[in-house]
Amino acid sequence: MEWSEELAGGLLQAAPDAILVIDDGRIVLINERAEQLYGWRRAELEGQTVEVLLTDHARTLLAERTRLLQESSPGSIGTICTTARRKDGTEFPCESSTTIIVTPQGRLAVAVVRDITERLNAEAEKARLRAEAQAHRSQRLESLGQLAGGIAHDFNNMLGVILNYANFVIEEAEGADPDASMIAADAKQVVKAGQRGTDLTHQLLAFARREVVRPMPIDLNALIAGVRELICRTLGDHIRLILRLEPGLPAVNCDPAQIEQLLVHLAMNARDAMPSGGNVVIDTGRLDDEVRLRITDTGRGMSSDVLERAFEPFYTTKGSPESTGLGLATVYGIVTQAGGEVGITSEVGLGTTVTVLLPGGAELAPEQDPAERPETGGHGETLLVVEDEDALRDVAGRILTGAGYRVICAEGGPQALDLAGRHDGEIDLLVSDVVMPGMLGNELAERLTGVRPGTRVLYMSGYAHPVLASEGTLEEGVTLLEKPFTATDLLTAVRKRLDN
Repeated sequence: MEWSEELAGGLLQAAPDAILVIDDGRIVLINERAEQLYGWRRAELEGQTVEVLLTDHARTLLAERTRLLQESSPGSIGTICTTARRKDGTEFPCESSTTIIVTPQGRLAVAVVRDITERLNAEAEKARLRAEAQAHRSQRLESLGQLAGGIAHDFNNMLGVILNYANFVIEEAEGADPDASMIAADAKQVVKAGQRGTDLTHQLLAFARREVVRPMPIDLNALIAGVRELICRTLGDHIRLILRLEPGLPAVNCDPAQIEQLLVHLAMNARDAMPSGGNVVIDTGRLDDEVRLRITDTGRGMSSDVLERAFEPFYTTKGSPESTGLGLATVYGIVTQAGGEVGITSEVGLGTTVTVLLPGGAELAPEQDPAERPETGGHGETLLVVEDEDALRDVAGRILTGAGYRVICAEGGPQALDLAGRHDGEIDLLVSDVVMPGMLGNELAERLTGVRPGTRVLYMSGYAHPVLASEGTLEEGVTLLEKPFTATDLLTAVRKRLDN
């Protein structure tokens, strides 16, 4: 019996939860964990009523628990979650399981109490994270809806122009006395609307960081000085441009065309913020290992609400129908794709500052003599043109045939491989779309060059993700012509690929 009592005492003290033995509402025994949990020493608690450990709310449950203790058979009478009180008056949530045992001394209640503070905190944190995730999903859906609505709005406007002016061209051309000047004027409106659509597509891809970028080490100060006249024309005569370019800056590895696009977008925003004139300051500098580009205007500025949404696509406060609301969103896409950061500060009535930080340290390439205007005509070379869009395939075929090339057209990869297999002569160049049903352009190129290693490859695509490496750059050895393209674009790209 002595050994059993020692074992029971050892088990009581080793238990990870607080244990209290209660006789007729008074505490007769506790373990070390109970001392730690409640802050009372064993000698202080023994003999006191259990109410000393209960909060006011928990005491309201005591009468029901006491009745169960008196009326229930030996065994567990259940588990409750409640709030307990320590000696210093602080409270904590707990889980209490009570069991009735019968001893020679009478009926005793054994309460096993566990502090559930950490568990409740973890559950609350999970609930908070779930709520945040739901909020983020809602925000993404809202942004997606806004993006889709903006795209539909702008493209519907452009399509309306294209469809109606194209019909004007047809009506005039089929009329009894066609007016060539009117046909030309209407056709120019079609081209202008198509160019607006092209610009919008490039802005969307830049925002989504899916634009094809061709980074190279550039002198940011030299680039800014080179586009100064363009920026001045964008701003207008009523706005003064001030350049403050810190000399000796390290080169940055960026796509120069995208940085020019960024500068023009920010100049347009500054112009629209200063209808009565003002100043635009473009300054550069070094910040640790980064190169800083800062554009400041003295315009009307933005409120905190507008500033918070400034980088959202298609969000605009401008009333102009020419404004797509993609300017700052495009700037954000360009900078992040280049591995940099962009921020904006503004105050109503004082102006706005956009700060761009770009990684510095690139090595500038030696200057080269300006290249001569490249040749664009063909000399009877055989081209395999693969495009799943019928009209675009016909356009490419007509342009290339008219320039002196022999053209074989296919609507997809399988047909292209079949035609190539039945062609006796050389195929000098594969001109292929990238994203096509059944077989991607890069898979077609791999299979074709496997049997015809002398065939060169030129991709054409409006969405070139399958042939892109990290950060939107082209995979090594890949040449890409971006859609939509003009006849000059296509002929120049084909000639360069054949000659290089």
